[in-house]
Amino acid sequence: MLEQRRFTFHFLGGDADAVDIALGSYLNADGGFGHALDPDLRGPLSQPLHTVHALRVLDGLGRCAGQRIERLCRHLTAVSTPEGALPVVSPGQAAHPAAPYHPVRDDPPGELLTTGPVVGLLHRNRVWHAWLFRATDFCWERVETLQRSHPYEVQSAVAFLDGAPDRARAAAAADRLGRLAREQRLVVADPRRRTGHPPAPGYAPGELLFAHDVARRPESLARGWFTDEEMRRSLDHLAAAQQADGGWPVRREAWAPGSSLERRPIATLEALLTLRAYGRLPDGGATSPAPGPRR
Repeated sequence: MLEQRRFTFHFLGGDADAVDIALGSYLNADGGFGHALDPDLRGPLSQPLHTVHALRVLDGLGRCAGQRIERLCRHLTAVSTPEGALPVVSPGQAAHPAAPYHPVRDDPPGELLTTGPVVGLLHRNRVWHAWLFRATDFCWERVETLQRSHPYEVQSAVAFLDGAPDRARAAAAADRLGRLAREQRLVVADPRRRTGHPPAPGYAPGELLFAHDVARRPESLARGWFTDEEMRRSLDHLAAAQQADGGWPVRREAWAPGSSLERRPIATLEALLTLRAYGRLPDGGATSPAPGPRR
């Protein structure tokens, strides 16, 4: 239902309130989000991965503000690690199913994978809360000292840098990160050579990130990592991946039938929003999303 309402809003001129109501069904009393909002984690518990997805939805609506975000930040304060960051999975998830590539630990460390997108989206929407101070410092330290990484961590680092308030510092960090991603082959720059591109350790066969996955919009700092020709080929590859039923495939490991089914609409919306951001969709019938607060 949430993805149906999001599609209606972004592409058919639908009402933002309908998306908001659908998202509200995942909201918990603690201010966080649960109930498999991110299909990799089942059960009712609020988890950082669910927060990442919820903020992306709210950012697309231009509604990443107000008392709901204040309550969410209080929740993030309560579940943060000692260094002020977010784990990938909080310990309570052990009582519920989870994807095997998200192991549940008794004392999980803070991770850029979840902290980066959350901090970046909150800054992007000019949210200020005490929780952000230490979380932002954590992200800067991780991004600026990365020596080895993996594709999804790079994607999360870009999400942080695209929203970070210090734009000069973000541009310098993005330049360094782009060189690291190239050297370690963390992003496929040329889809024509993807068959010879090995997946990162722990990733499923074919689970690769392309230029359009890290530079989801033309204004992203990661757009500068790729030539115009590389980006054109990446977007061509994305467009060609649409399947006969109109949806896009899920490239990550299919660990449970239900979660894979639920992730396809998410993958499809991400593909459509990226293609539209680069002007690759027909004009007919499409409407622009409501703009959120921007610098």
